[in-house]
Amino acid sequence: MPQSKPKLKLWTRDEFIVAFNLYLTIEYKKINDQNTDVIKLANLINRSPGSISIRLANFASVDPYHQQRGAGGLKNGGAKIQSIWNEFSNNKEELIFQSEKILAEKENISIENKYESILFDLKDLKGEMIVREIKTRVNQYVFRKMVLANYSSKCAITGIDIPELLFASHIIPWSKNENERMNAENGICLSALYDKAFDKGLISINTNHEVIFSSSLKNKKDTEFYKIHFAPIENQKINSAQKYLPRKDFLEYHLDTIFKK
Repeated sequence: MPQSKPKLKLWTRDEFIVAFNLYLTIEYKKINDQNTDVIKLANLINRSPGSISIRLANFASVDPYHQQRGAGGLKNGGAKIQSIWNEFSNNKEELIFQSEKILAEKENISIENKYESILFDLKDLKGEMIVREIKTRVNQYVFRKMVLANYSSKCAITGIDIPELLFASHIIPWSKNENERMNAENGICLSALYDKAFDKGLISINTNHEVIFSSSLKNKKDTEFYKIHFAPIENQKINSAQKYLPRKDFLEYHLDTIFKK
């Protein structure tokens, strides 16, 4: 009597969502079944590393970046892949936070304990306030992972690759545009000094992706620190992102609103 084929284990919505989380926070060139992050997720949701890497490639096939360049991804992911992408596009903050809660549950830990290092000072908050603050901080943490992966964990100006010194610098500040908070096109990986200078409008990046200086910074041109830390980078092009380049209208906002001309 012929043996029946084993039943195919269908992917659940939760599994699609956590795979999408990994797609957003992993370097595209590192999507393969040997990657430690791929293996970790596979173990967590009881899937093979190969099946995880296939799902990541499915998400690449619906990523507008890859579609625009006519490349990328396995195009057999079905409607669920497109549905998850569309849901993310319409509500980035909610889906990212939801994916982090699912991952915490899979790890048998509360999201508060998983992210204790960034939530430790919230103990006195109550009710909706603490829920909102937890969501904000976790999403900011994930946004940093997205931006660092997009720039191969290197400062876009100096190439510094020490994670502890790197920031995901928002082009349009977090508080100014809720819809674009989690958009990787709204982030640039910068080391600490240049992150602060960018945030305060002392430097900006024009639409040609060149570093430009404010007049107040140029007034310091005779100082030793200017000659060492700033003079070499004026008009320098920032390093290219792997996928998501800084969006032109975001850069224009920074130039018009934050940059101290």
